[in-house]
Amino acid sequence: MKRVVITGAGTINALGHSVAATLEAMREGRCGIGELQFRDVDRLAIRIGGQVRGFEAEGRFNRQQISLYDRFTQFTLTAAKEAIEQSGLEFHGDLSAKAGVVLGNSGGGMQTLDENYRSVYEDGKNRVHPFVVPKLMNNAAAGHVSMQFNLKGPSFTVSTACASSNHAMAQAFQMVRSGMSPAMITGGSESMLCFGGVKAWEGLRVMSKDACRPFSANRNGMVQGEGAGIFVFEEYEHARARGAEILCEVIGFAMSSDASDIVMPSKQGAARAISGALQDARADASDVGYINAHGTGTAANDKTECAAVADVFGPHADRLMISSTKSMHGHLIGGTGAVELLACIMALRDGVIAPTIGYEEPDPECALDVVPNEAREAKVDVALSNAFAFGGLNAVLALRKI
Repeated sequence: MKRVVITGAGTINALGHSVAATLEAMREGRCGIGELQFRDVDRLAIRIGGQVRGFEAEGRFNRQQISLYDRFTQFTLTAAKEAIEQSGLEFHGDLSAKAGVVLGNSGGGMQTLDENYRSVYEDGKNRVHPFVVPKLMNNAAAGHVSMQFNLKGPSFTVSTACASSNHAMAQAFQMVRSGMSPAMITGGSESMLCFGGVKAWEGLRVMSKDACRPFSANRNGMVQGEGAGIFVFEEYEHARARGAEILCEVIGFAMSSDASDIVMPSKQGAARAISGALQDARADASDVGYINAHGTGTAANDKTECAAVADVFGPHADRLMISSTKSMHGHLIGGTGAVELLACIMALRDGVIAPTIGYEEPDPECALDVVPNEAREAKVDVALSNAFAFGGLNAVLALRKI
């Protein structure tokens, strides 16, 4: 089995349009959640979100590209460009033939879907643009990344709701570890912040009207976000041979299914994924210093996740740091695990733990060190990134300092 390292990272989200800007915001405990700005927002009960501000497609893509790229694809290509440039890889010859892209996404082109439903049902038009289907399909971003960067190896999209990115990155990790590919582009993206996207989530009655406060006793729900996180996963010897900068090592993953309820999480299912990731990584519970929590700010998730962590880590749980950066950038649904992986990289590489902001009242059922409100300096050798999705689908990644 090959060793797998991360040699490039890129992002755009509510905290920043780059990795550097995002990590700076995390270190400062800055909140990217604010009032939503789009058509008919006044008809919504939920009017806040982690919306990407100041992003102009016209300055990044030409007219033909914009006609093909939904907002989630635009985010993906923006983040992929940053990640691949940092890695220093150029895809041609044998590398091009074997390298591919595995991305996570849940909703596909929601902006395109919303606009065209309006056009047909509200405006009464009988025609839509001929590119609507290739623009809204879930695999659009993966296809465009493969074309733009000449990636001719295995390329596809994973759609498992809020675990999509972690499932995608686990697949990319496995492909590099097995020797199938020397490098894979992976991560995820989402852009559901449109009228229809928010209205659908309103129906679940799990959304907060004012803030995302994971693990705080006075939390009142989750907050949606949007954006992308993209990484270059590369075989260690391949990276070392070319003198690449290595951000950290990916050392394990595990997936599990609750097989119990379509929306209510299971402590047992989450615990199996966490312990499975440790086993795959050949790491002991005492090795782990930080967990980036799924931490949605709902009572069901927060209590279940904390209980699962306590079960897996036992007496070591008291020495763990666990935080939810969703409090800052919102819940990116299919893209959330990818953006959150940046917090793990920051913990391992820079020794800085991103905080859980908005924390106001201790919850006895979440009695862990949730790094409340302020970032913390700490030495971390191993970190985990949790993602637990509707459908009872769980995916946990393990990473190590290198």
